[in-house]
Amino acid sequence: MDIIILVSCSLAALALVGPASWVPGAARSAVYFSVFALGPLVLRTLESYFPRHRLLAFVASFWLLPVLSLSHGLLNPLVTAAGVGLRDAQLAAMDQQLLGAQASVVLGQLVPPWLTEILMVCYYGHFVWPLALGVVLYFTGRREAFDEYLVALSLFFAANYVFYALVPAIGPRYYLSHMFPQPLQGLWVTSFLDSVMREPPFARDCFPSGHTGTSLLVLVYAFRFVPRFFRIMLVPAIGLIAATLVGRFHYLTDLLCAVPLMLVVVGLSMALSRATARREAVARPVRMDAIVRP
Repeated sequence: MDIIILVSCSLAALALVGPASWVPGAARSAVYFSVFALGPLVLRTLESYFPRHRLLAFVASFWLLPVLSLSHGLLNPLVTAAGVGLRDAQLAAMDQQLLGAQASVVLGQLVPPWLTEILMVCYYGHFVWPLALGVVLYFTGRREAFDEYLVALSLFFAANYVFYALVPAIGPRYYLSHMFPQPLQGLWVTSFLDSVMREPPFARDCFPSGHTGTSLLVLVYAFRFVPRFFRIMLVPAIGLIAATLVGRFHYLTDLLCAVPLMLVVVGLSMALSRATARREAVARPVRMDAIVRP
């Protein structure tokens, strides 16, 4: 995880002070990405000097949290510098070929307000479930599972952000706004939750669906290592994925393409984890009293 953060954030910072320096906001984003890149180096160094400092070890292990929380809003200069136009027309056309209609428009006519309300609440679980599983793995002593899980998360978001630059899209709520007869209808909090996402710092973040991919990734690791957590999360996670369409945030194509990306990331993380375990087993020293002579 530390290497992925260091490399990806360093490359982003270098791009922002180099070829992307002409974009408004590039300098500010470059500063943040530089801090993100330095974080693992500083924190792990301090951890080596103070190995018994539990809070320091916790912050170092969860450095991915502030990186993911803040980096999303800093992507505008990078995506603008990539120079790729919006791809909403192509994504909407793919949905039309798959379904013969637009998924978000059809669901908007079928899903009742009370269910829309529940799904919109589930949608914001995107910020809760990845952290919750990380905390469970960390404090229950599943260190190898925790490390592999964080590697998978960091790989997924790094790849996801690259795709945002390659296939920028603003989603049905903007591009297909003329096809919705009225605003999103709920009961009490739907209007507020919908308005919160109306003016995000970065809006070209549809393809592939990060909410879908992250939810599936957390479910995979919960199923493998914490079955009870998996059972608790399963229904809200399904609601979260459904909310990406009902809430008009994503095209169906975004959801479908998030699945193979998640599977590739999980496969890579498992392979890296097993390779690391084998290397550590070979490098582990043998005690003198363990040597048995014939």
